[in-house]
Amino acid sequence: MPSLKKNLFYSILLILANYVFPFLTYPYVSRVLGVSGIGACNFVDSVINYFILFSTLGIDSLGVREIAKHKDDREALNRTFSNIFIVNLALTGLMLAALAVCTFTVPQLSEHKDLMFIGAFKLVFNCLLVEWLFKGLEDFRLITIRSIVVKTVYVVCVFVFVRNRGDVWIYYLLSSLMIVVNALVNIAFSGSRVRLVLRGLDFWTTFKSLLALGVYAILTSMYTTFNVTFLGFVCDEVQVGYYATSTKIYYIVMALFTAFTNVMLPRMSNVVASGETERFKSYFHMAVDVLFAFSLPVVVWMMIMAPDIIMVISGPEFTGSVLPMIIISPLVFIVGYEQILVLQTLLPLGKDKVLLRNSIMGALVGVALNLALVPVLASIGSAIVWIVSECLILILSQIAVSKELRIGFPALDTLKNILIYLPLIGLVAACCLIPSGALVRVTVSMLVVATYVLVYQVVIRKNELMGMIK
Repeated sequence: MPSLKKNLFYSILLILANYVFPFLTYPYVSRVLGVSGIGACNFVDSVINYFILFSTLGIDSLGVREIAKHKDDREALNRTFSNIFIVNLALTGLMLAALAVCTFTVPQLSEHKDLMFIGAFKLVFNCLLVEWLFKGLEDFRLITIRSIVVKTVYVVCVFVFVRNRGDVWIYYLLSSLMIVVNALVNIAFSGSRVRLVLRGLDFWTTFKSLLALGVYAILTSMYTTFNVTFLGFVCDEVQVGYYATSTKIYYIVMALFTAFTNVMLPRMSNVVASGETERFKSYFHMAVDVLFAFSLPVVVWMMIMAPDIIMVISGPEFTGSVLPMIIISPLVFIVGYEQILVLQTLLPLGKDKVLLRNSIMGALVGVALNLALVPVLASIGSAIVWIVSECLILILSQIAVSKELRIGFPALDTLKNILIYLPLIGLVAACCLIPSGALVRVTVSMLVVATYVLVYQVVIRKNELMGMIK
C-alpha cells in the first residue's frame, strides 16, 4: 500500500497546483479585466459548474470509494470503472443538450453566449478527466506532475494573451483548456490501469448510488456554489466580482487541508472494508490534530489582514471584498472539521442517507437565507448565508458521528488551542501598523504566523504527528 506521507506530499502539490497557479495570475487579471470582467467569468463558470455537478452527481466521492475497494481485483476494478464512466458519459450528454437550450433561452446566459460555448468544452472534457480513478488507486504522483506542467503553461499563456478588458473570453478559454488537456492526459494513462468493458455491468445500481451522493452534492451546492449563481442573477457582475475575490484566500488555505482529506478518504475506506475500527478512530483523531495545527492561526491572520490581502491580490477597485472575506474567514476551521466528519468519517462508513438528510436541511436554510439576505446585502449576504449553512451542517454531522462512533466535538481541545493562539492576535494586529505598504504587511504577518505556529508545534509541543503517518 502506498505511503501516506508520499500520498500527502503529492496531494498537497496537486491541490496547490489547482489553486495557487491560477492565483498567481489573479492580481494581474483582476486589474486588467476589472471587477465586471472577473464577475462575468465567475458567473458563467458557476453556471457551467452546475451543469457539471448534474452530469457527475456523486461520481468524485463514489468513484474514489469504489475504486479503492476493488483495486486489488482487476476484473472487479474494470467493471467498477466501466459502470461509473459510462453512466457519467450518458449524464454528460443530457447536460450538454440542456446547456444549449438554456444558453439560447435565458437572457442572463444569452448575454454571455461566447463564454457559455467555451464552458461547454469544460463540461464535455470533465467527463473524460476520471480523476476519481487515480485517487482511488492512490496514484497521486501522475496527476500531480501533470497538473503542475499544465498549470505552468496556463500561467505563462495568461500573461502573454490577456492584455485588456476585452480579453475576458481569452481568460476563460485558457481556464477551460486546463480541463481539456488534463482530461486527455488522464485518458491516455488510464489504459494501463483499467480497461473499459461492456459485459457484466449494472448501470442501475451505479446510478442509484450516484444519485444518492449526487443529491447530497447538489443540495450542498445550495449554500456554497449557488451563492455565486444567485448573486449573478439577483444583483450584478460587480457584486459577483467582490464575492469571488473574497473567497480566493479561503480556497487556497483549504486546499492544504483538502489535500490531506483526499489522501485519507481512500485509506479510511480501505480500513473500513477491513473492519479495523480502532485504526479508523486513530485516523480520525489524527485528522483533527492536523486541523487544529493550522486552522485557528490562519483564521486570525485572514480576519485581521483582510484589507491588505484584498489590496495585494486585486487592488483598490475590490475594497467591497473586504467585509465578505472577514465574514467567511472562520470557515477555514468550520469546513475543515466538517470535512473530517463527512468526507473522512461518514462517507467511508457508507452513511449516504445521513449525508442526504443533513444536506437537505442545509439546502433549505441556504436557499431561504439567499432569498432573504442577498437581494438586500448582496455579496455580504452571500457570505452570511455560507457560514450559517456550514455551521448547521457541522452540527448535524457531529450528531451523526457521535451516535456512530461515540466521538464528540473536541470542545476542550478547541478552547485550549484558542487560548494558545490568543497572543497571535496582538502580533498580527501589530503588523497592520507597518508603514511600508500592503504587500510588506501581508508578507511580514505571514512570517509571524508561520513562526508562531512552528515554535509551538515543533519546539514547545514537540508534535510528532508526521512520524505517525505511515
